[in-house]
Amino acid sequence: MARLIHHSKLAISRFSISASRNGRFLSTSSDKSNGPIGSAKAGIVEEAETVQLPPPPTEKLLVIGGNGFVGSHICKEALNRGLTVASLSRSGRSSIQESWANSVMWHQGNLFSTDSWKDALKGVTSIISCVGGFGSNSEMYKINGTANINAIRAASDEGVKRFVYISAADFGVVNYLLQGYYEGKRAAETELLTKYAYGGVILRPGFIYGTRRVGSMKLPLGVIGSPLEMVLQHAKPLSQIPLVGPLLTPPVNVNAVARVAVRAASDPVFPPGIVDVYGILRYSQQK
Repeated sequence: MARLIHHSKLAISRFSISASRNGRFLSTSSDKSNGPIGSAKAGIVEEAETVQLPPPPTEKLLVIGGNGFVGSHICKEALNRGLTVASLSRSGRSSIQESWANSVMWHQGNLFSTDSWKDALKGVTSIISCVGGFGSNSEMYKINGTANINAIRAASDEGVKRFVYISAADFGVVNYLLQGYYEGKRAAETELLTKYAYGGVILRPGFIYGTRRVGSMKLPLGVIGSPLEMVLQHAKPLSQIPLVGPLLTPPVNVNAVARVAVRAASDPVFPPGIVDVYGILRYSQQK
């Protein structure tokens, strides 16, 4: 019996030594200071291994047409939300003399020549295009349609995740008067929904009001737009009247458009598709 007990103790001792060599410790002693609990009681605390996690990715937004009326408000809104902001336009840097403008990376380029603005796409995670203009029907189609289609295709090829396009509401009879303008807008929308089925958002505001700069002058368009918005936002059924109904589409504040555009570009759960004026008003009021 004594010999059996002796062999058992010897086996346990060898197992303890073997386990400790493998990085684990098994104690048969009644002295608890050797165990993890005993170590803590004795004031010995082992440090956990520190894991170096990579920093969260920085969201970089490119605003095409960022030095314009709507684009400048979008740049400012995006900066306030903590995004890295770049702007692309034919003229490059904005003439706006405000502190926020110094935080924007200004790029000069022509949407009809991809090579002139390819560098502006580096590191970009989302794009908002405010490109639009008037002129002859062919000119309007080229500016509103072709230019934006070029931007959408280049962004898709570069792997940009989300693309927001500032389009325009349907104004009924006005569409026939500005045929090239609306045909261009709708062509760009079709391209966006094709290339960005899950990350493309189209905003269709009507008349956008706010303080618009014309050279050194400031035009307070809110004097007209704000009262109209208050009245017409509750007249949605009237906008369904054929031909003239769309003329009753309520105006929308430029800050509301900027707020929704930036949210659509930076929020991965923002639903893709078309957002009309009433949707813009609704989203802009959400916190």
